[in-house]
Amino acid sequence: MDLAPFADGLRREFLAAAQARGDDTRAVAEQLVGALDAATRLTLLEALTTAADEITGALAPGSVEVRLRGMTPGFVVTMAPAEQPVAPPVQEDGPAARINFRPPESLKNRIDAAAARDGLSVNAWLVRVVGAALADGTPPRPAGNGDRHHTGWVH
Repeated sequence: MDLAPFADGLRREFLAAAQARGDDTRAVAEQLVGALDAATRLTLLEALTTAADEITGALAPGSVEVRLRGMTPGFVVTMAPAEQPVAPPVQEDGPAARINFRPPESLKNRIDAAAARDGLSVNAWLVRVVGAALADGTPPRPAGNGDRHHTGWVH
């Protein structure tokens, strides 16, 4: 994105305002224009960065970044990953039941983050995930040696 037209426009407006105040003011304004150019470019970059941050907030998990190549800013847009297939909703087959679920703090934090990412309450997210895990009728096997059966000879 070429910032020169914006900086030039501001310079013209600044000099026109100074001219209205007289030749002495115009002469001082012409001396200040060089320093004003750098400040103008920096301010425009700050405005572009702030705008990119606001757009990123609206696009999350996608993002927009401002990157400089020399003195020229450019935008890098990262799209959100493709939607993952969502498990079918759990069929309501009666009144809601209550269980006491006490995961370790680290797992709870990951559950909270995943639910927030999907725009769901923790309860709705857990119901969806558990429903998807049990959708084929086969409960997941525990990690490690879940059956505790051993065969063989011992000496």
